[in-house]
Amino acid sequence: MGGREALAEAGDVEGWLSPDQAERLWNAAARVRPPGRIVEIGSFRGRSTIVLRRAAAPGVELVAIDPHGGSDRGPREITADAGRGEADHEAFHANLRTAGVDAGVRHVRRPSQDALGEVEGPHDVLYVDGAHRYGPARADIERWGARTSQGGTMLVHDAYNAVGVMLAQLRLLVPSRRWRYLGRTRSLAEYRREDLSGLPWLRNAARQLGGVPYFVRNGLIKVALVAGLRPLAHRLGLPDGDAWPY
Repeated sequence: MGGREALAEAGDVEGWLSPDQAERLWNAAARVRPPGRIVEIGSFRGRSTIVLRRAAAPGVELVAIDPHGGSDRGPREITADAGRGEADHEAFHANLRTAGVDAGVRHVRRPSQDALGEVEGPHDVLYVDGAHRYGPARADIERWGARTSQGGTMLVHDAYNAVGVMLAQLRLLVPSRRWRYLGRTRSLAEYRREDLSGLPWLRNAARQLGGVPYFVRNGLIKVALVAGLRPLAHRLGLPDGDAWPY
């Protein structure tokens, strides 16, 4: 089984993880050896959580952090809504039960920065898909990223896509001497925790800046969609069937 198959098994679980992104996420989780740990920030209704749990070996801990407050659920759904959040919470656990993985997931129902005290020690894989505004995105990458083991992996969803996430990348990751950029699948960027200096550091920064045109393209697609110009959005590169660039 791989990420695409695990996503197919998730069925109609709502979310924004694409099949090719699920494959990258699967590969990162599958590399973790027991008694390792995977931390997911932003679980929504369990689409990526199911992929991570299916990929991870028995004995690897999976911590899913999501307050399910009904806020930051996706494009243009930023403000909190308690009823919507409770529906997300119930759907999240129902979806995990249906997939047979609920018992293998530790859910911390708190905002990511409040959850720092709930999860002790380092982790091997960090998947960041929480609030995409600059402040929360920067805090997740900075504070949770600092807990990633040397040689560990950080994956950031909506990289080169959401404005807040892009600003956090430019501030923290492009000039970083601690994170090597490994590439991306659409808007899912992957980094490895390692020390960089000299020419490798400069090349690492240049590789990341090479994704800026993709960010600009996604911005133009969003403008076209908001303006009701879907044919133009497809001409700009939005895949058929996609409601929003991811």
